[in-house]
Amino acid sequence: MKVDELRVLEEDQLGDRLKAARRELYELRFKHAVGQLENSSQISKVRHDIARIMTVLRERDFGIVAHVAPEATAVALAEAEPEKPAAALEPAEGVKPKRGRAKKAEK
Repeated sequence: MKVDELRVLEEDQLGDRLKAARRELYELRFKHAVGQLENSSQISKVRHDIARIMTVLRERDFGIVAHVAPEATAVALAEAEPEKPAAALEPAEGVKPKRGRAKKAEK
């Protein structure tokens, strides 16, 4: 389950998914305690799903707008700003270039 999928859902659908995920977590913990759980990583996956759902719900409570995908942001910036000349990409005068790792001296 991805956050983008959750942000599309309505609040009542998110509540239903949260309830189902908590129930699943309860059942997985019970199976783990009894020794019937073969893959214990399922517990952490369900916990992460619960956290994602709760995050989306809290974002809506606070009125936070969901983040835009990085690819969409890059395309929007490319369309908004024309190509910059090469001179604009060079560092300004008096600015030291970043130091990289020192190369080992050859013997």
